[in-house]
This record gives sequence, C-alpha cells and structure tokens, in this order.
Amino acid sequence: VQLVESGGGSVQPGGPLRLPCAASGFTFSSFALSWFRQAPGKEREWVADIGNVGGTTNLPDSVEGRFTIARDNDKNTVYLQMNSLKPEDAAVYYCQARGVLPSTRGTDYWGKGTLVTVSS
Repeated sequence: VQLVESGGGSVQPGGPLRLPCAASGFTFSSFALSWFRQAPGKEREWVADIGNVGGTTNLPDSVEGRFTIARDNDKNTVYLQMNSLKPEDAAVYYCQARGVLPSTRGTDYWGKGTLVTVSS
C-alpha cells in the first residue's frame, strides 16, 4: 500500500499550487480521501476530504473558497488545488485514505507528506 504526495515546493503569497497524491495497493474507490497539514510546532490539521465516489467534498472555513479537492478513480489519484496561498498555509501536506465500505471501514493509510512553503 502506498500513498505518494507530490507537487510541493515554494510559492509566493497569492499563488497557486496543486498537490497530487497517487495511491496503489488497495481498492481506491472503496476509500474516502482527505488532506491534512502540519506546520512546525502545530498539530496536524484537517484541510479537505472527498467521498469514495467523489460526490461530496468538505473543507474547513480556513481554506474554503481557496482550496478544492478532487479525485480521479481511473488514475487512483487525489488532488488538492490550492489558490490564493497565504504564509499561514505553509506546512507539510499529507493525504489519507479512509475505508468507508463495510469491508474497509476502520482501515486508513497515510502518505509521507510533501512540503509547501509560502513566502516572498
């Protein structure tokens, strides 16, 4: 089982960044997917999630209107599109797969993260 985030890097305030997370080793469509982030010295924070068939998304107020989450079940990939980035968005971003069907409930997988830096 693997979740591999990519796309991190340094971006100026106000800029965009898209983070893909590629999954393998499990039945992708049986899992809801989420993005979390953790800044130095802070707790891990939930950023976005999307249902296993992609119909429902949820984001906290801190990123609503700036971030979107999408998934491509044919490519086993979930994306976090981040726009209008702020310095406080800087963090390591992690994707998580969470089992939501009777056969997968209680199972979750994590990637190792990708670093996003926002500075001028």
